[in-house]
Amino acid sequence: MKKSLSVLLAAALTLSACSAWRDSRVNPTNWFGSSTPTPSEVSVNDANALVPQTDDGVGLFSKKPPEDKSFPIAKIEELRIDPIPNGAIVYTTGIAARQGAYNARLVRVESEENAKNGILEFTFRVDYPSYATSQGTERSRRVSNAINISRDELANIRLVRVKGEQNALESRRR
Repeated sequence: MKKSLSVLLAAALTLSACSAWRDSRVNPTNWFGSSTPTPSEVSVNDANALVPQTDDGVGLFSKKPPEDKSFPIAKIEELRIDPIPNGAIVYTTGIAARQGAYNARLVRVESEENAKNGILEFTFRVDYPSYATSQGTERSRRVSNAINISRDELANIRLVRVKGEQNALESRRR
């Protein structure tokens, strides 16, 4: 015990006497320099500043995007556009082909013709369970969804259209 204690004490005194340790490259605190300010590549108003950019399946371990297994809803029953201070809410109700529809969403249809004519077009899509479900009553198959449209997007829009499998509903700007 006395021998190991004396070796430890001698090593500690030798190390503390070595003033070069502070400036040595062996010292882990000297591995990186002090921080310096640099210009930022991300703008201050970027809402997705912390979200990494994706390469869309270029890397070695990248996955293919999931296959869209959704279907257009059978019938559009209601289309309502409610104004709000920063734009409008497009509220849609539809009747699904069978019970159990889930993951309802309004998918935007992009086309040059729609952009040129001031048309904002959506397809009301839903997913169905993989197992068989009964058709049931219309009330049990009713599905609703809404989407927020900003004031900037609405500036050039004259017509909002929501399509289903059997029909489509439109609402024109007054």
